[in-house]
Amino acid sequence: MYNYSLRIRISVIITAACFLASCGKNVVYSEFQPIKDRLWDKNDEYFFNFEIKDITVPYNVSLQLRNNDMYPYQNIWMLYEESQSAEKTVKDTIEFLLADDFGKWKGNGISLYQNRIPVKNGYIFPDTGKYTISIRHGMRDDKLKGIENIGLHIESIDN
Repeated sequence: MYNYSLRIRISVIITAACFLASCGKNVVYSEFQPIKDRLWDKNDEYFFNFEIKDITVPYNVSLQLRNNDMYPYQNIWMLYEESQSAEKTVKDTIEFLLADDFGKWKGNGISLYQNRIPVKNGYIFPDTGKYTISIRHGMRDDKLKGIENIGLHIESIDN
């Protein structure tokens, strides 16, 4: 009971810190989604829907993860897919390092660690309109423990 309450408090503090840190930036989209039962099934795909209104400015696109001490690996491979329509799909495989070579968790937190990894810096979206980015894990485990949330963060870059 105590451990769960502590995690909620830490999550609230981390979320507030991220919100305050993002003030002053041109955030276009920022959302976290909880991993169902804190057990990420290989077939579970998380979708982020957003709209791009201006294609004359570059954007930074980042994935965000919150992991706990139960995550068994140093890294995680993620399968990234960006689509605007069925004909316009971009796929990529991204490695996300969550710990250093000595096993020390990267990112902010105590028992819940938050990390952000740039996916695209200075990216110009090809068209205005609605986009969907989907994420699945690409690890060998059918059920991956220790990942609590996955997020997407997009901000425009001032010229």
